[in-house]
Amino acid sequence: MMTSQRRLLVACLMLTASVGAADEKEVISYEEQIKPIFRQHCVACHGEDKQTADLNLQTYAAVLKGGSGGEAVVAGRASQSALFKAITDPDDNVRMPPKKPPIPKEQIELIQKWIDSGLRETASSKSLMADRDLKFTPAVGVGTKPAASLMPETLPAVRLPKTLRPLAVLTMDASPWAPLVAIAGQEHVRLMNIETQEEVGQLAFPEGVPQVIRFSRDGGVLMVAGGRPVQSGKVVLFDVSTGKRLASIGDEVDSVMAADLSPDQQLVALGGSGKVVKVYSTTDGRLKYKIEKHTDWITAVAFSPSGEQLATADRAGGIHLWEASSGRVLLALNEHKSSVRALDWRGDSKMLASAGEDGLIVWWSTVDGFPAVMKANAHPPTRPAGSYGKLPNGVLAAHFDRDGNLVTAGRDHAVRLWNTQGQEQKAFVLPDSQPLSAAISFDTRTIIGGDRSGGVRFWKTDHNAK
Repeated sequence: MMTSQRRLLVACLMLTASVGAADEKEVISYEEQIKPIFRQHCVACHGEDKQTADLNLQTYAAVLKGGSGGEAVVAGRASQSALFKAITDPDDNVRMPPKKPPIPKEQIELIQKWIDSGLRETASSKSLMADRDLKFTPAVGVGTKPAASLMPETLPAVRLPKTLRPLAVLTMDASPWAPLVAIAGQEHVRLMNIETQEEVGQLAFPEGVPQVIRFSRDGGVLMVAGGRPVQSGKVVLFDVSTGKRLASIGDEVDSVMAADLSPDQQLVALGGSGKVVKVYSTTDGRLKYKIEKHTDWITAVAFSPSGEQLATADRAGGIHLWEASSGRVLLALNEHKSSVRALDWRGDSKMLASAGEDGLIVWWSTVDGFPAVMKANAHPPTRPAGSYGKLPNGVLAAHFDRDGNLVTAGRDHAVRLWNTQGQEQKAFVLPDSQPLSAAISFDTRTIIGGDRSGGVRFWKTDHNAK
């Protein structure tokens, strides 16, 4: 027979388990969890009796109204909410509440979850975040499979410059419809068959060093952008089958650091150290418009697969979305704290991935400009024995495959594969070299990585052919 003490212990354990389960599914709301925190720490200065900066946190409606500085909270964006920034500022002289210890970590986390989950007033209230359908849907129309596989035929011979060592593989891209990868070299581009891992041709790029390589959405055109630092920069379009130069666009006084070709092949966007994005017509080479909002070097640009939007990023971490046809600003995407190294669109244009030197990968919803998934410290480096200080953990490259998976390369000497929910699937480590670029084959079966020593690696994903 169970003793009364034993029965009491079992009952306590069951109650603890049930409370834990409830906590995991608990909806964070203003009335139940957040208002008591504000009463404890904030309403002395931001309440009904006193409203510093015209901000009242004592009622739900007043919190949403904000203060003299504008909105206090933004549904789904704790990191961009003025209130959250104020209570988490690392500077003791700036952080709220003033002249008091910081709000406890557990309460900070509740406030963050409340904002990020949509600013619910009560547990039964609806989230203030707009409904978003971010399920991946393969694109149709522009960029669909061509009638024939586009592989190089007999390409003209290329005279290669003499070099002391191979050029680091700064950039690469895989064809969307053929087993072909284009790889940056000194004054040329190498074309390799992904299935045989053999070189099948070269394209001359006497303009200098390729900084960006992109296949067109139909795989028939290859865009190569780059140049010579502090001298010149251009974008060149090549016919993939014949190697013929189709167009030479731009006349920069520095190397082009970022560029992309629109899905309809009518526009080229480029940028670099001049802090200006320039969009040109490919038919006559004329400048269509400029984007001058960025305050630092342009590090990445990318047209959406739909052709409707253009994403641009800079060395300070700024990202903007524009109307591709006119350059009209649509959204600002603010999460990165240092240089954005890569932008890439998912095939359905609903999602944009950004990767930066701050170690952050963000999967952005381009419907509302909010992050759908964020991975901080996505490429965490291993600390060498006896080392101290902060280790670089930047993400240097990012490419979506046709199924919405993302491949990235980082300063942890690894190339990683992430699924559509932002969960890591595989990691391929280069212990003796630093990967700088990465791509994934058209059938999603092979990941390609380029490293600092000029080497190219191939790894199998174990996916079935599509």
